[in-house]
Amino acid sequence: MPLDSHIWPDTAEVSGGRLHVGGCDVTGLAMDHATPLYLIDEVTLRGSMRAYRTALARHYPGPARVHYASKALLNTAVAQIVAEEGLGLDVVSGAELLVARRAGMPMGQVHMHGNAKGEAELRRAVDWGVGAIVVDSLDELDRLAALTHGLVRPQGVLLRVAPNIDAHTHAHIATGGATAKFGLPLESVGAAAARVLAADGLRLLGLHAHIGSQLFEAAEIRATVAALAREMARLRDALGVDLAELSPGGGLGVPYTADMPPTDIDAYAAALGDAVRAACATYGMRPPLLTVEPGRSIIARAGVALYRVIARKLGPNGVPRYLHMDGGMADNIRPALYGARYTALLANRAADPPGPPVDVAGRYCESGDVLLRAASLPPAGPGDLLAVAVSGAYTLSMASTYNLVPRPALLLVGDGVARIIQRRETEEDLLARDVPLESYL
Repeated sequence: MPLDSHIWPDTAEVSGGRLHVGGCDVTGLAMDHATPLYLIDEVTLRGSMRAYRTALARHYPGPARVHYASKALLNTAVAQIVAEEGLGLDVVSGAELLVARRAGMPMGQVHMHGNAKGEAELRRAVDWGVGAIVVDSLDELDRLAALTHGLVRPQGVLLRVAPNIDAHTHAHIATGGATAKFGLPLESVGAAAARVLAADGLRLLGLHAHIGSQLFEAAEIRATVAALAREMARLRDALGVDLAELSPGGGLGVPYTADMPPTDIDAYAAALGDAVRAACATYGMRPPLLTVEPGRSIIARAGVALYRVIARKLGPNGVPRYLHMDGGMADNIRPALYGARYTALLANRAADPPGPPVDVAGRYCESGDVLLRAASLPPAGPGDLLAVAVSGAYTLSMASTYNLVPRPALLLVGDGVARIIQRRETEEDLLARDVPLESYL
C-alpha cells in the first residue's frame, strides 16, 4: 500500500502492515539501530535535486545553478551526494565549510553565508577559495576588504539585500523585511557596491536575497526577483557595473500535513524564469546567472523520524491523553519553536484503524515538548513505533543535547540497504568536553 507521495518519501509503502522506506522494513531498522532514529531516503533526496536542475533548464533561458542550503541538514554523506548530483553548496560556518571540503565539494561551487561571520571563518573561506562570500553588512565588508587586500585572485562577493518584502510565513522564518536581521538595507546597497569595486582584493559578482522559508506564493518569488533586478539596474546606471549573478535565495515550501499544498518545483522554476525574463526586458539586461538555494524542499520529505512509545498518560475516561516517546524537542525543536505540525503513523501497525486522537509528547523537561497534537493513530502502547514524516530538514541540524540525552543516529536507505551516515551520539561524546575541577579528581 503506497502512502501519500507529497508527505512521505517516494519509496514509502506499507507492506505486511508495516512501514517500509527505501526497501527497508523500518521496524527492523529500529530494532537493529535503536530509537530515536532518523532515515533519509536516497531516491527522494536525489530526485528532488534532479528535479530542480531539470526545471531550471526547462524554464530559464540563461545560465542557472542550484545550491543546496546546508543549514537544512548537513553531514559528509549528504555533501557527497550534493557534489555527485552536480549541485553547489551554501554554508554558514567554518565547520560547515570543513564538511564541504571533507566531502570533496569543489570550493568554487561553495557560497559562504551568515550575518556574523567570524574572522577565522572569513579567512578560511578566502584561503580555501570559495566561489562567493555573501556579505551581510558594511562592517563585514570592511573586514573582508582588509583581509583580502593584495590578493592576486580577488575574492568573489555577493551582496545580500534586504528587499523589504514581508513573506507570508511564520515570523521566525521571515527574513526579507526591512527590520529583518539579515541583509543590507536598500539605501546601503550602492555604498556597499562602491566599496567592493574600490577594494583590490574583492570582485563584485551580483546580488542575493532570501525573504524566508515555507513560501507557497509565486507573487513573493516574482517580487524578490524584481527587487534584485531593480537594484542591479541602479548599480549599472550609477556605477557603470554590469552584475553577472542574481540569487533570489530559496524558501520553497513543503507540506507537513495532507491539507497543505504539495511542493511544485516545476512551477517554482517557471515563476522564476518568467520573473527574470520580465526584469531583463524592463531594464535592458542580459539574462544573469540565476542561483537558487533550496534546502528544505530538497531534503525534508526524504526524512522520516522513528520513536518508540515509552508510556501512556490516561485521561479520566481511561483513554490515553498522551503518548510519551523516547525523543522529542531535542531532536526536533520545530513544534515547540514554530508550532509546526507533522504527519505520523505507527510503523509497526501501519494498517490498523485509528482510535481517539492523542497528543504525542517528548521525553524532555518542558511542557512545550509535544511533537503532535490530536494525532490520529491506532491505539498505541509501550513498544509501539511511531514514524514521523517530512523530518529531513531543520530537525537534526538544530538538535541539542538537552537533559544530556545523546543525539540520534541517521541512516541513508535505498535498494533495501541502510547505511549509517551519522552515528548515534554516546554518553562518552557528551562528557568529552567536560573539564572537572582538579580538587574533585
